Amino acid sequence: MAARSKARQRALQILFEADQRGVPPVDVLADWARLARTDDRQPPVSEYTRELVEGYAAHAHRIDELISQYTVSWPLDRMPVVDRNILRLSTFELIWQDGTPDPVVLDEAVRLAKEFSTDDSPSFVNGLLGRLKDLKPTLRR
Repeated sequence: MAARSKARQRALQILFEADQRGVPPVDVLADWARLARTDDRQPPVSEYTRELVEGYAAHAHRIDELISQYTVSWPLDRMPVVDRNILRLSTFELIWQDGTPDPVVLDEAVRLAKEFSTDDSPSFVNGLLGRLKDLKPTLRR
């Protein structure tokens, strides 16, 4: 698996854990980084994982607002936790990360959904992110 794919997967795991525990993602990120420094069995937290988690945290309110606005009849709190966090991570990367091509963001999000969520999740994630991609020029604020 490529380094950025691993970084996205780790960022997803951090967002998922933060969501489940009801704590800020940057707190979980700090816990993971501290654990990696003290336990040789834990891989270090990559710079890109850090960038993704901190980026989501900086724009969390707007990202959740966008996801809620563009999902039809599917409130954020009723989504599967994995899907919600894939969308959070990918929305940040799609809208605020200029270094990753949009098709790569969508492909990676669908890959994560296929690996970690339900059979219906890849098409749901792809559809919502495709809509956000189309509206991207008007969404960043």
